[in-house]
Amino acid sequence: MKAAWLFIMKSSHFCCLLCCCVFDRNVTLKLAGNNRLRRVQRLDDKDVLALSKCLRNNTCVTGLDVRYNNITDEGAGHLADLLQEDSSALLSLDLMYNNIQTDGADVLAKSLQCNSTLLSLGLSGNKIENRGAMHLASMLQVNDTLKELELADCDLATQSVIAFAIMLKSNSSLHSVDISRPLLFSHQEEWAVHFSEMLVLNSSLVELHLGKMGMTDTGMERLTEGLLLNHSLRYLDLRCNRVTRDGVRLLAKVLKQNPTLEVIDLSYNRIEDEGAVYLSEAVSGPGSVLRELSVSSNNIRTEGLLSLAQAMKVNPTLSHIYIWGNHLEEPVCQAFSELMTSGRLPPEQTDVSAYDVDGQVFLAELTHSLRRHYLRTDSDGTDASDRLQHCSRPDSTSPPQMESQQLVPMQPC
Repeated sequence: MKAAWLFIMKSSHFCCLLCCCVFDRNVTLKLAGNNRLRRVQRLDDKDVLALSKCLRNNTCVTGLDVRYNNITDEGAGHLADLLQEDSSALLSLDLMYNNIQTDGADVLAKSLQCNSTLLSLGLSGNKIENRGAMHLASMLQVNDTLKELELADCDLATQSVIAFAIMLKSNSSLHSVDISRPLLFSHQEEWAVHFSEMLVLNSSLVELHLGKMGMTDTGMERLTEGLLLNHSLRYLDLRCNRVTRDGVRLLAKVLKQNPTLEVIDLSYNRIEDEGAVYLSEAVSGPGSVLRELSVSSNNIRTEGLLSLAQAMKVNPTLSHIYIWGNHLEEPVCQAFSELMTSGRLPPEQTDVSAYDVDGQVFLAELTHSLRRHYLRTDSDGTDASDRLQHCSRPDSTSPPQMESQQLVPMQPC
């Protein structure tokens, strides 16, 4: 039968048509409410109810992106009902920055205790607080299929952060965890001790986001004790903490003795020149596998930045470096200009661009930044959700993304 084209819109008409039609391939519905190019209608709980009913018998929709909408605990309940259906085909569910709170997290956690298909859950920006996070941590005792969990900016407390560390000691399915920006009022950094112990025991975690944790050099000392004995972690996000040169010296020791980390985000810390030199020495050493490094806004001056530029010349593995927000004086501008001119540092792999004024070289800021996820978008452009899907379903095809208000081929039932 001849394929029909559907103009996707966020309306009940779309939901009705979705119920009676099937896609000719697996797709991800992208219904985010923050489109910058055009005005979109944000989804509410009633829309989610209609959508979840339509998806119950639809095996072609394997991803649902409903970020930045007006979904509350009620809408989360509708999606939880969908996840409990045996016919649910969802592999990824992105609910970031809605209005889901503790009760919504509770029903989602209960649904995931019996769900064996969902691989990725994004809840960042929803104020589920400590109790909601505890429900999700308890879920990890039972669920053994979830691979990505995002809980940044969810107002987690010390109790729930430690609970996740404890659960990760025995959970062997999660590959990526983001608990950035919890609300931690203790200065003892107990969470760092528990995460260090977890890293010693966990052999499946690949990506760990610990941004905005208020971590100091003391916390870094505890964390590196576990990193020295961990062989699975590839991406470590430590942005927006209070790490100084002393903490970076310990991290550099990890890079020398246990070279497994490939991506490190240290932006918005305070490592200064000495910290940059420690990193440069570690990167320049034999066996280093570090590919991407961000040290933006770290009060680094000429000595430290020149050492990083030299490290790039010595080690061909380091391909991405981000330095904006530091003191970019003329020798630094000249050194990085030479790296870019020679082709050693392509413009899309850094956040600065060189330009000349009256014979003097300056650096301007570019909008590029370190990728936020190791698994989600690799350097070759591969979507990690595709890779995760193939890990779970080797015979399935990679689901393309489907934007709202996009022409998508559909076939009548």
